[in-house]
Amino acid sequence: MRVDLLTREYPPEVYGGAGVHVAELVRALRRDIDVAVRCFGAPREQPDTFAYPTPQEFGGRNAALGTMGVDLLMAADAAGADLVHSHTWYANFAGFTAKRLHGIPHVVTAHSLEPLRPWKAEQLGGGYRLSSWVERSAFEDADAVIAVSDGMRRDILRAYPAIDPERVEVVYNGIDLADWRPNHDEETARALGLDPDRPSIVFVGRITRQKGLPYLLRAARRLPADVQLVLCAGAPDTDEIMAEVTKLVDELRAERGGVVWIDRHLPRNELTALLTAATAFVCPSVYEPLGIVNLEAMACGAPVVGTATGGIPEVVEDGVTGVLVPIEQSDDGTGTPLHPERFVADLADALTRVVADPERAKAMGEAGRRRAEAHFAWDAIAARTRSVYERVLGG
Repeated sequence: MRVDLLTREYPPEVYGGAGVHVAELVRALRRDIDVAVRCFGAPREQPDTFAYPTPQEFGGRNAALGTMGVDLLMAADAAGADLVHSHTWYANFAGFTAKRLHGIPHVVTAHSLEPLRPWKAEQLGGGYRLSSWVERSAFEDADAVIAVSDGMRRDILRAYPAIDPERVEVVYNGIDLADWRPNHDEETARALGLDPDRPSIVFVGRITRQKGLPYLLRAARRLPADVQLVLCAGAPDTDEIMAEVTKLVDELRAERGGVVWIDRHLPRNELTALLTAATAFVCPSVYEPLGIVNLEAMACGAPVVGTATGGIPEVVEDGVTGVLVPIEQSDDGTGTPLHPERFVADLADALTRVVADPERAKAMGEAGRRRAEAHFAWDAIAARTRSVYERVLGG
């Protein structure tokens, strides 16, 4: 069996959870089957990995057009594959086209849904209408749709009711438990601005509406004065969200100390040192299909305080591996809290309770590591993915 895996992100050009997922899945799948990776960007040195820059004719035009141009090249080169597997709308058009061009099955993994990210219209303009059309067409036509959580599966069937529910299967995101594990390196944590002798909360994520960072920054104003807040936050979607976050950070720093903002991508050894030293990890997302970052924190032994939305409740066991923060959300696709001040207050309360009891926080972190080992190892996830391939191939 030869599978062509189609993706925008692939190491070293990874900026989000989908890229992490693809890299780890490919590594696990290649132990048993032939996988060719077709990705965006600069040339890669890895065998059977082919990269495609945006055709120069699309320079200066809407970015969605350039994405579709790359997809057409990827689809053409998928000749000879038994099956194509696309990740995110950026590569869905390649899978959709390859299926027709070469007469082979197309499997989609849903990491997020365009209808549930309407703020992307700020980023893509008219391209958001194209990305939404691509995603809908690919999902409705795919031979199988893989959802990364039960919550995501429900969202898919609600957003795209034309899809046969029997074609939508749940295969969780995973974590490499050898790479992501407790790293007791206090020197590195201190160099990054975190004092391991004081209570601390760490956030890791892109600066985008779905990650809920503005709510966290408002909640941080209610935290005890000795609690540190470390933000590993970069890659803003728009100038507007960057300006909002910058203003909130400046206001917070004017009121309290211990606010650290790291806007560069941290290598794994630095990030694991931060997560291991943290009293708690926080995921204030208003939209999160699963959240690999929560698995990374759990694997490093950090308790997770996360919003009870999307797939987060399937990862974080409330009161055991962390704390879930309740939220009532708008059903208009934005995930906006119906009662934002209540959400902010509940988030602050949950964080305060966790950092106030370091022994319980440590116990929850240890339970999180055990849960990651039991349910989210990549070998099991690769086996489940292979079973999807075999089903659509009739094997």
